[in-house]
Amino acid sequence: MIPTRTSRLAALAALPAALALAVGAASPAAAADGAYQINLAQLNNSGSKGVAMLSLKGNQLTVKIESEGLVPGQPHAQHLHGSTDGHDFHCPDPSADTNGDGVIDNTEATVQYGNINISLTTRGSTDAKSGLAVDRMPTADAQGKLSYERTLTVSQDVVDHIKDLHIVQHGIDRNGNNKYDFDGAGKSELDPKLPQEATAPTNCGEVQGAAVGSIPVGGVETGTGPVDPPAGKSVPLALLGAGGTAAAAAAGTLVLLRRRRAQLSPVPAENGGAAA
Repeated sequence: MIPTRTSRLAALAALPAALALAVGAASPAAAADGAYQINLAQLNNSGSKGVAMLSLKGNQLTVKIESEGLVPGQPHAQHLHGSTDGHDFHCPDPSADTNGDGVIDNTEATVQYGNINISLTTRGSTDAKSGLAVDRMPTADAQGKLSYERTLTVSQDVVDHIKDLHIVQHGIDRNGNNKYDFDGAGKSELDPKLPQEATAPTNCGEVQGAAVGSIPVGGVETGTGPVDPPAGKSVPLALLGAGGTAAAAAAGTLVLLRRRRAQLSPVPAENGGAAA
């Protein structure tokens, strides 16, 4: 990896801790908005990985993504997938390849990570209909690296269920020729005019498992029961930042208080001490 890119990924990964300090000093209303780090883990043995941040302020959602290991010079469709009605979706594991062709295509993966909620385009509409708007999706550079940032106005449902959504980036290079073609994995099941390589998921990362935040109303959507959490599971700001810091501070204070009380309190006579 190029050193400057490494520092950018490291800076983005460290962002929750910095945000935590600001949130801790902010008003309760600001702290309730929240921010989440997402670790993007490879799918389809793509070698792709990355770090993303979702930051909410009211109905304004800022999405920042730094990823690498993508197909160089190619557009990469990316979306927030999942549910805003409490259903439990998650990043797929290898078992999602139900037809056994060696590629988890988007249709197979959607069973596990849900439909598109927001299309993370660079401009214009962000609705589900823009899911394949490759002309408005970010393009990886010559080293297969991608940077993305956009602030969107989202619905209250998204705000209320942000922990049940997750990021998926698409685009793989199965035959290793640094481009999307039909020789790699055939036609896309979504659009036969597109290669499967262009629409298959390359990585995925969860904002937070629905089971952590709320009880799913419909159970696990795969119909096969829950699976082990994927490597792409995220760390909520509450665990990294203000909440975790506050909890640690509270625990430390409690220990000190107990020690002080033990030092100041007289020892009961029956234990060999003087009576009060």
